[in-house]
Amino acid sequence: MRNAKLYETHVNTSNLETAVEFYKRLGLELAHLIEERRVAFFWLGDPGIKEQMLGVWEVPEEEFFRSHFAFYVSLEELLKVPGFLGARGISVVSSFGLDETEPVVHPWMPAAAYYFKDPNGNSLEYLALIDGKPRPDMHVVHLSEWEKLSKKADNG
Repeated sequence: MRNAKLYETHVNTSNLETAVEFYKRLGLELAHLIEERRVAFFWLGDPGIKEQMLGVWEVPEEEFFRSHFAFYVSLEELLKVPGFLGARGISVVSSFGLDETEPVVHPWMPAAAYYFKDPNGNSLEYLALIDGKPRPDMHVVHLSEWEKLSKKADNG
């Protein structure tokens, strides 16, 4: 069904307690912990609405693989991400060969993003859709470069 929404996603960890502490620092609410299965579930967004969930599963080291997912935020919220993460001892990481001094833009969407990692190296992202015509011909650029190119395109 095309109009379905993603309800939950899952990531693996090699240490459930460390992962639970990390995702709590991001402000996620622990919804349910099943100790005997070594899994924790977190509500994303408003826990009263219960629209989105993250499952974190502890697996043996030989079964662990890194994965990626993105949190959707507004552009205003995205610009606060370095301070938000920094206050929690989490670093924004460089991505696509660009430094982490400002968000990167995926021109084909377009969307701006900051990337960071959980304690197991899973790639996480805060992402905001932004104004502008999609440019699938362009490589990833910093937000300031995107804004310059968008302004130039609008003027002619």
